Amino acid sequence: MAGTDVSASRGSDRVWAGAVVCSYPDLHVLDEAWTQGKTSFPYIPGLLSFREIPVLLEALNRLKMQPDVILCDGQGTAHPRRMGLASHLGVLLNRATIGCAKSRLVGEFSCPPQSKGSFSLLYHQGRVIGAAARTRAGVKPVFVSPGNRITLEKSLEIVFGCSPNYRVPEPIRKAHNLVTRLRGESDSR
Repeated sequence: MAGTDVSASRGSDRVWAGAVVCSYPDLHVLDEAWTQGKTSFPYIPGLLSFREIPVLLEALNRLKMQPDVILCDGQGTAHPRRMGLASHLGVLLNRATIGCAKSRLVGEFSCPPQSKGSFSLLYHQGRVIGAAARTRAGVKPVFVSPGNRITLEKSLEIVFGCSPNYRVPEPIRKAHNLVTRLRGESDSR
């Protein structure tokens, strides 16, 4: 499993992308890669992939081993056009991708029970587009949706399997920590 994340420097066009490959199910880090670049596309909710995919592709291309599944900090089909960051990336790479976002972009759902492993389906325009999933008891759910070449059921199984201790799945969390550290080191210079 690989987790990906992008971090942007406030007030600048500089961005850092990271990809961390973990074994599954034990979640040991097997490989990691990152890149720093510039973006000319502004932050616009719903169009995140146009800002982040160029640097994400570069980071993923720097990996020594290719993951079976890529978990993205963003939406898959839980998107107004059913083409969030995870879907867009998956189509470009022809790989299995999962969107796992900390907030809902679109859709309605019932609050899932407070227990870890519970979820409720996320609907938009009468169709299931993902799920609100409780990866930890008593914390806000994450929003899981298939990106490409994977089902919602398998996406939920993987997200729950990659979240033994934290709200965010471990591969995404490790990628987030990597790019946040790199951005911080650069910003402090």
